[in-house]
Amino acid sequence: MIYALFADMAVADNGSRQGKVRLTKWYSPYTQKERSKVIRELSGVILTRGPKLCNFVEWRGYKVVYKRYASLYFCMCIDQEDNELEILEIIHHYVEILDRYFGSVCELDLIFNFHKAYYILDEILIAGELQESSKKTVARLIAAQDSLVETAKEQASSISNIIAQATK
Repeated sequence: MIYALFADMAVADNGSRQGKVRLTKWYSPYTQKERSKVIRELSGVILTRGPKLCNFVEWRGYKVVYKRYASLYFCMCIDQEDNELEILEIIHHYVEILDRYFGSVCELDLIFNFHKAYYILDEILIAGELQESSKKTVARLIAAQDSLVETAKEQASSISNIIAQATK
């Protein structure tokens, strides 16, 4: 089972390691203080590792699986007995879907469209388990969600116009 996902422990262009986490999803209960401590510790562990080292780290009785895509890091914390390669594939699957949706996903996409990134993640994983492995299905669900949002915006806009005209 996946316990947590952290995305975008950013590495600045000048090479400094900032460790700003832009997206987190917790599948186990932790207090805010514990979450901050976990993020700080894992950021320190992952960002200091060399690029040619293995993408799996043992940490506090768990395994941490991470993958770097350009300046973005995606990291998942799993049980010791879970398959690391399967989790690496889930990370890659998530990034491919993000790339399809955003064009080429970057830190700004995760900052300004975090709700979409979370929605996509929720279509792939439920309660820390893989729910949907088909990229086409996820893309279709995201398109349907976007269509619903646009319809709701149009309806809200037309209602606002009606109210504005009525109050004149």
